Amino acid sequence: MTHKIRKAVFPAAGLGTRFLPATKSMPKEMLTLVDKPLIQYGVEEAVASGIESILIITGRDKASIENHFDISFELEQVLKERGKTEAFKQVRALSEIAQIVYTRQKQALGLGHAIYQAKEFAGDEAFAVMLPDDIMDSETPALKQLIDVYEKYDAPVLATMQIEGETISRFGVIDAEEVEPNVYKIKDVIEKPKYEDAPSDMAVIGRYIFTPELFDALEKTEPGAGGEIQVADGLRTLLKKGRPYYAVKLEGTRHDAGDKLGFLIATVEYALKNENLGAEFRDYLKSLNLSADSAKK
Repeated sequence: MTHKIRKAVFPAAGLGTRFLPATKSMPKEMLTLVDKPLIQYGVEEAVASGIESILIITGRDKASIENHFDISFELEQVLKERGKTEAFKQVRALSEIAQIVYTRQKQALGLGHAIYQAKEFAGDEAFAVMLPDDIMDSETPALKQLIDVYEKYDAPVLATMQIEGETISRFGVIDAEEVEPNVYKIKDVIEKPKYEDAPSDMAVIGRYIFTPELFDALEKTEPGAGGEIQVADGLRTLLKKGRPYYAVKLEGTRHDAGDKLGFLIATVEYALKNENLGAEFRDYLKSLNLSADSAKK
């Protein structure tokens, strides 16, 4: 019997070195995309997909994440006194969005190690994993797309997208056969292969549904690429034992907001869609001189 996916895990213990010096004192997950921190987009997606309980895996200097989803009595009181009703509702809604708990990953030893910290939280239930800096813009929430496939096949599911060229070597890459449009049965997963060794152009991206058996596999997984415990290596262990895994080619746009260029692109895209800023921002963009000569000045 397939159980409902009620729980989601957000690994958020990384140092965010690609955004230094901004992330020296601010968690990468709290970088603002127009008017919300990155992690809020993921939490809202999780809730829209039916998630009830969330575990955020943090590290040192990540207290602002907890504060963001907590009640702020002083701020709420000021907003009420000043008659800022809409702002008050937005702030209060954050503290009521879901049941959110936290645990610390004391050493950043890879995504597999981070996910292992959720063993007690997951218990005997299947659970979702969502990477906060993968921002998914889609009509049907990205996680909901995975949940639909999980419920159909009663098996773990990974999100995937096509990546052209040598950039594929930055991802986990699946070897799989298509079983229905945009749904694949996985034969193997290779973590960060060389371009010439990649089994396909289908990369794993930051949305997953796992079952608790993954924890036993991760427990026995030795450090792999980059000296870290890679979740792909745990998956390969289960695949070799005959455990079926599926992948979904997501409908929508993925923004890599953990990368400076990706973050800038996401900022432009979301600003254009913002009902308060979009029209004025579009006019501003049209006014720019984007020639190469102009950029050098």
